[in-house]
Amino acid sequence: MHDLRDIADWLKQHPVHPDRQLHSTLPDPVFIANGEPVVSFSSNNYLALASHPRVAAAARDGLERHGVGNCESRLQGGDLEIYRELEARLAALQHKGDAVLFASGYMANLGVLSSIVKAATLARLHGYRARKRHKYAYYSDECNHVSIREGIQLSGALRYNYRHGDMDHLASLLKAGAEEGATPVIVSDGVFGMEGTIAPLPALVELAERHGALLYLDDAHATGVLGAHGGGTAEHFGCRSPCLMQMGTLGKALGASGGFVAVEREMADVIRLTSAAYGYSCPPPPGQAAALLAALDVLEQEPQRRQRLWDNQRYFIERMAPLGYTFVSTQTPILPVLVGEAEACQRYAIALRKEGIQVEAVQFPAAPVGQARLRFVMNAGHTGAQIDQVVRVMAQLAGRASRLA
Repeated sequence: MHDLRDIADWLKQHPVHPDRQLHSTLPDPVFIANGEPVVSFSSNNYLALASHPRVAAAARDGLERHGVGNCESRLQGGDLEIYRELEARLAALQHKGDAVLFASGYMANLGVLSSIVKAATLARLHGYRARKRHKYAYYSDECNHVSIREGIQLSGALRYNYRHGDMDHLASLLKAGAEEGATPVIVSDGVFGMEGTIAPLPALVELAERHGALLYLDDAHATGVLGAHGGGTAEHFGCRSPCLMQMGTLGKALGASGGFVAVEREMADVIRLTSAAYGYSCPPPPGQAAALLAALDVLEQEPQRRQRLWDNQRYFIERMAPLGYTFVSTQTPILPVLVGEAEACQRYAIALRKEGIQVEAVQFPAAPVGQARLRFVMNAGHTGAQIDQVVRVMAQLAGRASRLA
């Protein structure tokens, strides 16, 4: 406990997030802080569904019908028809046979990645006896989300990191790993949250099929955003494969809470049997499931929301172009502007906040040392005037760059 006290004492003198303020409302994309309106360019509520009238009404109806929370594992009497309905809808969105619902996207990654490589051992608790013992090895993009890294670590399996988006490096690691006799599991974000880049899914699928690997795709930032119908990275590229496991979160573009993994039906049965995060944890409250069913309806019936998101993305890029800033990527609604040094990036974020604009300053360890960036996230609810305002402030800051840098 002494080291914890030391850290607590140190934090009193060195606050890590000194500019954090309490908000009285959630970003939609405007929120209220200290009684003043602030425009958020950092919210993951991409389609502004969190306060959509139909979604909110469905949540209220679910609350009235089912109560506040489940309070029980689905394996121990806490299963509800509404969860199965939601899983079927999510599976259909991803063109898979089934989906497994978790309390959050983070829990989905921890629960699935920690268990699928030792499913045979876990199934022994229920009487299963394996005909043959298998070894597994994970191959993970170096920029994958921390929940992926922690899930892999919990699994106890071998792990190899490949350079971000570098398929040649991944291919060389898979070739070397084949000599060790371990079944490979390739893991990648679909959209990388701090970079805004899209994984080269066709190449990943080709490598997975060539090497007999599973391919686990974290589509947290792509679900509802990419693809003609919001199906995510696989729909964006037109990729379908039995080896592909598609994880998504329900707390970003779909505006509620929860996580899921969409897989072939047989794999879903294995996950439900062996994942402690599913079997020993409560699912999202049933009211959230009701809200999510409504959100999926809106996703299907109001494609103009996704169109506005992408229109805003293009407009911001066009307006920023003359200012001389460097985008890390312009592939998605996540548009990080490279600043460089962490302290300078923080000063930019503070200056923007003084003008009523919320933008995240992303620095190490979320970004490489010396590559701190302002992480602008576009929203379907942004107006042209709001985007013009943030561009005006960025133009002013560009003129004062020598003082901020």
